Amino acid sequence: MKYFLRHQVLLTAVLLITNQSKAQTGDSVIQSLSQKITIGQNKIELPAAPAGYKLIYKGSDHSSIIDTAGDVHVPLVNTDVELYLNLVNEKNDTDITDISKKINVSGKYTDEGTNPKPFIIPSLQEWYGDKGEYIFSSAIRIIADASSKETMQAATILQKDIKEVTGLHLQIADAKAQKGDICLSLKEKDRSIGSEGYYFSVSDKIKISATAYQGLFWGTRTLLQLLSRSKNIPQGTARDYPQFKVRGFVLDDGRKFFSLTFLRDYVKLLSYYKMNDFQIHLNDNGFNSFFGYNWDSTYSAFRLENESFPGLTAKDGSYTKQEFRDLQKLADEYGVNIVPEIDVPAHSLAFTKAVPAIGSKEYGRDHLDLHNPLTDSVIQQVFREYLEGPHPVFTGPAVNIGTDEYNKKDAEAYRAFTDRMIKFVQSYGKEVRMWGGLTWSPGKTPVRSKGVTIDIWSKDFSEPREMKRLGFRQISTPDAWLYIVPAAGYYYDYLDLKKLYNEWSPLVSVGNVHFKAGDPTIEGAAFAEWNDVVGNGVSEKDVNDRVFPAVQVLSQKMWNGNKPKMAFDAFKDSSLLVGEGPGLNIRGRLPDSTLYFSFDKAGKQIKTVNASFVKGLKGHALLFDGKNSYAELLVTEAGYNYTVSFFINPSGNNNDNASIFSSPDAVLKLKQGNSGLMGFSRDGYNFSFNYAVPANVWTHIVIAGTNKGTDLYVNGKLQDHLYDHFIQFHDKDSTKRRLVETLFFPLQQVGGFNGKIDELKIWNRVLSETEIRNMN
Repeated sequence: MKYFLRHQVLLTAVLLITNQSKAQTGDSVIQSLSQKITIGQNKIELPAAPAGYKLIYKGSDHSSIIDTAGDVHVPLVNTDVELYLNLVNEKNDTDITDISKKINVSGKYTDEGTNPKPFIIPSLQEWYGDKGEYIFSSAIRIIADASSKETMQAATILQKDIKEVTGLHLQIADAKAQKGDICLSLKEKDRSIGSEGYYFSVSDKIKISATAYQGLFWGTRTLLQLLSRSKNIPQGTARDYPQFKVRGFVLDDGRKFFSLTFLRDYVKLLSYYKMNDFQIHLNDNGFNSFFGYNWDSTYSAFRLENESFPGLTAKDGSYTKQEFRDLQKLADEYGVNIVPEIDVPAHSLAFTKAVPAIGSKEYGRDHLDLHNPLTDSVIQQVFREYLEGPHPVFTGPAVNIGTDEYNKKDAEAYRAFTDRMIKFVQSYGKEVRMWGGLTWSPGKTPVRSKGVTIDIWSKDFSEPREMKRLGFRQISTPDAWLYIVPAAGYYYDYLDLKKLYNEWSPLVSVGNVHFKAGDPTIEGAAFAEWNDVVGNGVSEKDVNDRVFPAVQVLSQKMWNGNKPKMAFDAFKDSSLLVGEGPGLNIRGRLPDSTLYFSFDKAGKQIKTVNASFVKGLKGHALLFDGKNSYAELLVTEAGYNYTVSFFINPSGNNNDNASIFSSPDAVLKLKQGNSGLMGFSRDGYNFSFNYAVPANVWTHIVIAGTNKGTDLYVNGKLQDHLYDHFIQFHDKDSTKRRLVETLFFPLQQVGGFNGKIDELKIWNRVLSETEIRNMN
């Protein structure tokens, strides 16, 4: 028997109606679907289901080619598409078999053309290559519709970013495009590409067209990645769109404070890689076992200004309400959704310190007392302060309410609290995200699933198939694949990127559960960075060192979840050239492999403030006269891996904490505190070398730093090795953790002490001991 798709779309069916099991019946239906859909189609039509069953089409993994209604949209080139269907027992609608079937949809072109697909991250979904190249020059303009606020916003940001990448300031014009111009348009007629899709057409001009701002903005990121590698761009056409709706990163801001600058930079970094979801975990606490089992001394923090409970806001780092609004505004402009997370009813020590009456006496003060009516009143007021009014603090569509790891002995109270919080947050028109624990805490109390998405991280807390059955949507966040916990000794210090690239996709959930491609309940994925070990020395730079390479790999996997065609080693080599995005240098890359400052005279690279040039050890040196005497360099800092060499001759009258080098993130000190020892400070941590710099003599200092630690050499010999030290939080071995003694070497200012410096050299590699010894 044969069944046909309307308009030349053929699906052959030879259904074997036997006494097979439901799964076997599903297999026969799978085999009935054709391997090919030809050009000219616009609708799929399914074969008849076996008696007693109905076959329902639910979607595909390329909704811009075959959408949720089954309408077929012609791609640029032949493309494999996975259809997702349910085979449902008509007598029992919970008896469902998931079916996935790969079909090939014929494209507008029969091959991928002449020019190969250009390398960007994430890779383009569809590409047809023409012949020749577009050549970027100073004469081109950015063409944008002045009547469209969104188009002009994208054009303005692109103008700024192109200047960062190329040094050229392009004119924005509302005019007819000429040769070479970059044209931005929100009038793309192909609506099937969705709000994040775009066309990127390169001829003697570049045209980026989309149906919505986010897609248009992603097109500008594609252009910038291409320009960062070459001013010559291959001619051709891309039709690009994401496979998954949510492509996210979760940052634990509760147990380690991150500066507003870091968060703003990360919005831009994620945007550069078309990662559209940035979840900020705003409160948490350390493990009380690391603090002598004393809840009063256990670290906790809540990072937002709060007027209802002034004692709630952390004193060691927080954001004002306006700062958080501005962060979200920036994120909106860059196509990124900020998801604020307030984690309750566990992980809640910050709340119980502010309002002790709501702390659980049975499960510990990091748990809320869910039987105390005051608990709901306090927690709802905290959320209300950020959700209500004409100018709410939480401006995005989604809010995460936490709800993980509460004691399972109180399952019914936990479930009731979770349900109340979902409904409370939804009453303000917000989508609810949560970690959830309904598997961990089974019970009779119902929990609302409509409009709720769970970050699936552990099968013990939220088993993914069970959550799907209950009606929750899911973001795949499996801890065994995607959890970074720096220097903790468990989970990942650095993610296994090769394994992720080759084996993982957002369809791979916890407990080795693999969902079918195209399943609409899987909204996407997120990876997370957690700072479990409070006080172990991890810096913002250390976090970025772990997160940035993961962004490169996971943005690829979340945008286009299929197994990549490019081998991992080739991807890794090419990714080294992509960078962080315009205006960003979070990794502290140096402009040259070697920098040398002889201090013979002030020039373009050195600006002196109350400092003078005097005779030095090997020519001229810089003479400083206290904390207000320094020189400014054009280089801010040196990131891992580096070597810095200088000669220093301090006078004998220097104060404690006198600086030698400083930047916004770190200070290298002649005297760390009152120790008299050379040291450095960054991220609220103070470190000392086992060395005091002698006064009134010249000493050769070399400092070499990696992402593992910092070495000090004095006159060619290794003096101190800050690598293998540990913290014993109290007398039990289980609380022993590695101390992270890393340093991004500060270079923005030289000076701030009494004395002289001569012959500053910086290398963007770690020199060998032999090389260092031979300097003397």
